[in-house]
Parts: sequence; C-alpha cells; structure tokens
Amino acid sequence: MRARYGTPLKVTAGITAVGAAGIAYAAGFEARSFRLRRVTVPVLPPGARPLRVLQVSDIHMVRGQRKKQRWLQSLAGLRPDFVVNTGDNLSDPEAVPDVLDALGPLLEFPGVYVFGSNDYYGPSFRNPARYLLEKAQGKHGLNGKAPATNVVHNPWEDIRDGFDAAGWVNLSNTRGRLKIDGMEIAFTGLDDPHIKRDRYAQVAGGPEEGTDLSLAVVHAPYLRALDAFTADGYPLILAGHTHGGQLCIPLYGALVTNCDLDTDRVKGLSAHESHGNRSYLHVSAGCGTNRYTPVRFACPPEASLLTLTARH
Repeated sequence: MRARYGTPLKVTAGITAVGAAGIAYAAGFEARSFRLRRVTVPVLPPGARPLRVLQVSDIHMVRGQRKKQRWLQSLAGLRPDFVVNTGDNLSDPEAVPDVLDALGPLLEFPGVYVFGSNDYYGPSFRNPARYLLEKAQGKHGLNGKAPATNVVHNPWEDIRDGFDAAGWVNLSNTRGRLKIDGMEIAFTGLDDPHIKRDRYAQVAGGPEEGTDLSLAVVHAPYLRALDAFTADGYPLILAGHTHGGQLCIPLYGALVTNCDLDTDRVKGLSAHESHGNRSYLHVSAGCGTNRYTPVRFACPPEASLLTLTARH
C-alpha cells in the first residue's frame, strides 16, 4: 500500500508567509517607489539644440494618493521644454481634482495629451489570469469584441477642460503644434486603440512640412497604430498603457503587454519597422495601477525624461 504524505505544516506556513510578504512588497513598497527613466533619442535636425521632453502616463489616480501627487508635482523641477501626457489619468471618478492638482506645476509648461480607456471609463476588477488568456487568444481590450456596456463613465471632460485651459494641446485623432525656443514641433495623435476610438484616416499623411520635428502620440501601442505612424515616416512614437507588464519576473521580464505589442518592447526605447521605414518607439511603464490591482513587481512606477538630440 502506497504511503500518503501530507505537506508539513511548517512548509505550508512558510509558503504562505512568502506569498504575503511578496504582496506586501508589491503593494506597499514597489507600487509607490517612483522612478525617472532617462532616454536620449537622436531625432532633431542637425545642429539643433537638445530638447527635454517629460512623458507622464497611466497615473490612474485614486483620491487620497498624496505621495503620487507630491511626486508628480516635483517633476516640474526637471524644467522640461514640454510635456507629453499619454493618458489613463483616472482610476476613480472622484479624483479629477487630485489629477489637476498633481499636474498643476507641469501645466505651467507647454504640453500635449491623448486619453486612454480609463479616462473615459471607470475600472472594474479583473482576474489577472485573464490577461494571459487574452494574450493566448489574441484578444485585447474591445478589439474583436462588442462595445462596452454597463460601465462607469468617468468625468473625462473635466480633465480635458483643465488641460485645455492651461494651453495643453488635445491630440485625440487630430494634429497640433507647439513652438519651443524658436523650433516648430508638430504632433499627430490618436484616440485610444484599446477601445477602438482610433481614427487614423483623419490624421493620415505623415509629418507636416515646414516644421523642425513631427512626433506621433497614442495611448495604447497597438501594432496597427505603430505600423501606420511608421509607414508615414514619423521618427518617434510615444505611448503608454502597458504598465511595463506591471507584474514581471526578475531576470525574465514581462508576461503580457495588454495589447498586441510584443513583451520585448513593453517599456522604454525600442524601434518599430513598417513598409521599409523605421521609427523610434518609447513606451512608458506609467506611474499607477488599476485601483483594484494596486501592485507592481519588478516594474517600478515611472515617468520618462526624453532628451531629443540632433540626428547623427
């Protein structure tokens, strides 16, 4: 007769303690361990002076997140030439004042923005395993699905009005310009592909003539958006949405991107190729999380300071 052995109580207790410690670290420390990513990108005309671009993304603000607010306010000390906000500012419909307060010092600088799905809709609890299942099925967001129903609608108009009042340029399926120290910077933006609000046909045609630089901006880095921007000849695309994978495996990296972008490019600077053209792609890991999954592991929250330099 085969003997049966149960798991020793001390082993079970040890596993439980390790798991609890991991959750405590991911939620209590790393999710609030804000970092600044610094990147240099050679995209300016020869002889141009460097430009400093601050990218903030995926704030997912919840009321009362004072440490996050203070950290975002402190970024004004970097004195960027302009700010790019790549969306998902909210994770609480009551947090609009907190968002505008946190970004208040940055609103003193020139800026542009696009929105993400969580600016429009309130979050809901999801089993994290569903992200792995969706990756295996090739389904992400509303792509391939029916429109969202019975969802909480966030007061995104109030954020839009606050940004617009400060002079930030709304790039949702449209173009805009900033004049920075005598340089004409053109922008082409899309509304969020994750919820099928992108309308590339409205902005197609490539970089504008008579400008010193044209940049592309989108919240979720879906391949259809990256392909279109790259095929049209944009030298740099800025995006967010992925949270850098949010829960990563040390020495391995991200398991999912929550879109059809590969995990090798889940955060930071990389390249994208389409129709014989090549663009730089910068994906911010963002500085927040969905309010129902307030954890990060091996993927600290971040903002990015991109120094744009002259092409070689």
